[in-house]
Amino acid sequence: MRTDKHKRLVIPGPVEVRPEILDAQAQWMIGHRSAAFAELFARLQDKLKQVFFTQYRVFISGSSGTGLWEGASRNCIRDDQKVLHLIGGAFSERWADVSRLNGKQVDVIEVEWGQAHTPDMVADALKKDHYDAVCAVHNETSTGVTNPIKDISAVVHEYDDTLFLVDTVSGIMGAEFRTDEWGVDMALTSSQKAFALPPGMALASVSDRVLERAKQVKNRGYYFDFVDWEASLQKNNTVSTPPVALMFALDKQLDDVLAETLESRWARHLQMRDMTHQWATTRDFGLYAQEGYRSPTVTTVANTPGIDVNEMSKFMAGKGWAMDKGYGKIKGTTFRIAHMGDMQPSELEEILSGLDEFVGV
Repeated sequence: MRTDKHKRLVIPGPVEVRPEILDAQAQWMIGHRSAAFAELFARLQDKLKQVFFTQYRVFISGSSGTGLWEGASRNCIRDDQKVLHLIGGAFSERWADVSRLNGKQVDVIEVEWGQAHTPDMVADALKKDHYDAVCAVHNETSTGVTNPIKDISAVVHEYDDTLFLVDTVSGIMGAEFRTDEWGVDMALTSSQKAFALPPGMALASVSDRVLERAKQVKNRGYYFDFVDWEASLQKNNTVSTPPVALMFALDKQLDDVLAETLESRWARHLQMRDMTHQWATTRDFGLYAQEGYRSPTVTTVANTPGIDVNEMSKFMAGKGWAMDKGYGKIKGTTFRIAHMGDMQPSELEEILSGLDEFVGV
């Protein structure tokens, strides 16, 4: 129930968290070296493998997804080798910066914001140079573009020594993602997007190829050392203190997601995407992302009528909704409507009706 103290979140992270998920965090605390924790960890591994569609392990990190960017860059790129970053928005730009700041040799394929990367772009780059890894963002939260990860992966895996590392922070659990089938070596995400959990936890499916590469890297760092993480995972544990309360919430949420089924969850997100597109285009707004590559979890609306997004946000706050006003260099000229996580079409209808009141429809 909405109150004056709480505005329901329509921003693309953190998203709204259901009360029963919040309540799951309030279980009695357990020690992370206890048998009870090992049982929790093992349960989570089984369920996480199902939602990542992987036979491999899923690491659990007490960090944001940004931490796993650093972990990926440090563990998967050897000191004398290069990494290729696909850049087309604020977050893909930032991951490339993380690799640079960790001393890696970075090349980029950059497209205009709102555009997708294509397999041909990647194929051309890989013909010209060798890369230890290709890094791509599945669902660019700043622009609402979903990149064709499956098709790009097929190109990358023509090169046996090149790993494919994917940020699916605002994608997985809302957009179709099949880690092993698509040949993704590492798929990383965060708790506060389509998982619909509070912030503070990151997750990554990691293949055996990644672990073999990590063993060849001398300076993997300390906190995000995947070789150490694997040794602890084999004992159903973590190297350092994990976010136990969030893991209780994850355990509950995964039960609910698997009961809904991933296929139904993907379909619900696509339904809400189409509802949002229909609303935007019939109110004289545009769609910022390239046609054919528009996200199931977040729509970046082109503000062609030039509404005041600050006033829009204030108006919607009065109705109990916290709205986005655009991100980075396209703030104001766009705004984003997040339709991810546990949001239902009926809730989205209420949000869009509120926006209609503001724009005078």
